[in-house]
Amino acid sequence: MALMGSLVAWPQKSNTMELILRGPVDHVDLLAREPMVVQHPRGALFVSGYGPGSDVSEPQLNWRPHLWTSRDGGASWTRVNVGSAADGALGNSDVDLAVAHDGTLYFINLVFDPPKREGDFVTIGVSRDAGKTWSWKTLSKSKFDDRPWVKVAPDGTAHVIWNDGGVFYRASRDRGATWSEPVRLNEHGGSSHLAVGPHGEIAVRIVPLSASGAQYDEGVDLIAVSADGGKTWQKRPAPGDREWAGSINAPVPRWVEPLAWGSDGALYSLWTNLKGLWLARSRDKGETWTIWQVLGSDEVLYFPYLAAGARLNELAGTWFSGKGDALHAHVALFEMGGGDAPPRMIQSRPFQIDSWTRPGRKAPVTRSSGGEYLGITFLRKGGVGVVTPIFNGETNRTGFSWWKAEIRRRH
Repeated sequence: MALMGSLVAWPQKSNTMELILRGPVDHVDLLAREPMVVQHPRGALFVSGYGPGSDVSEPQLNWRPHLWTSRDGGASWTRVNVGSAADGALGNSDVDLAVAHDGTLYFINLVFDPPKREGDFVTIGVSRDAGKTWSWKTLSKSKFDDRPWVKVAPDGTAHVIWNDGGVFYRASRDRGATWSEPVRLNEHGGSSHLAVGPHGEIAVRIVPLSASGAQYDEGVDLIAVSADGGKTWQKRPAPGDREWAGSINAPVPRWVEPLAWGSDGALYSLWTNLKGLWLARSRDKGETWTIWQVLGSDEVLYFPYLAAGARLNELAGTWFSGKGDALHAHVALFEMGGGDAPPRMIQSRPFQIDSWTRPGRKAPVTRSSGGEYLGITFLRKGGVGVVTPIFNGETNRTGFSWWKAEIRRRH
């Protein structure tokens, strides 16, 4: 079922622009934890997630990857059959979704063992017919496998990373039919994010936390960059300052430290710390950076995500602020200026998502982020789309919400 909300605007400091947030369209169905979204070259939208089947009490070990599509711009959604467990369609944790220029879809998943609190293996599904049929392969089967990502270069090469306490990389140059042998990019650290640029450049964010939080390597805070499609790599320190600790929850909740390549080949990094939200740009593949504080905040900001558009100097970001009843999601567009001029940030109104958790058996239900990021993508007809999870055990509502943000220029 789909419910369309009202059109709302949040006042901006600029007297010429505002970011309008439309939605939500609530698709109540199977759980879509940590959803990701992409748009197919023919226009269809795809949203991925994971969770139980119709029984929300089903143990996580039995959860499966879920996928939906919309062919009317997000107004309605239908479930996509990605295959059965016997076909290799396995996954009950971290997911990512990517699409090539030729329409090939890639759906990567982690299989996690909750009793052991560790990952078991990484799978990837590939569809060459817009989601009608799927083929599945296992990319890794190692103790502590964790946080896979997939992105596709303009030439159609698919790149994947994951970690088991050290970061690994593989690639496919034949639409997922075969994959290169695993390359260990770094002996230690977590696979926090992956980005592919307009000329096939690759950037991998490597952070201290790895192996589902079981390993913490002090001082591992890097970006690995390849300018030759993954043949060779250069590792450099990440820009800016962060408060790292051996837990995802303190002092600033962290897991995904997003990267994006602009259409001009500039590399961008978005992060939060106790002082606020920060954006950095490198024009030399991570050797040097220009850093801006784009938002100061007295409350903790966390779980950022970043996407780049096809147009020059066009970025979009999401993040969370607050906890409990004060938990809000945020969406913003960044217009990058020339030289070292600071970016112009245009925010939508803060909003709340229908995601809840019970921290303890006797604890009251409280609002939850439902994951470590909010997936966002630029849309072919303008604006950005954002997908947020729905999990409300009190009302037995599971699924996801679709939002759209567009700039309105005042005259």
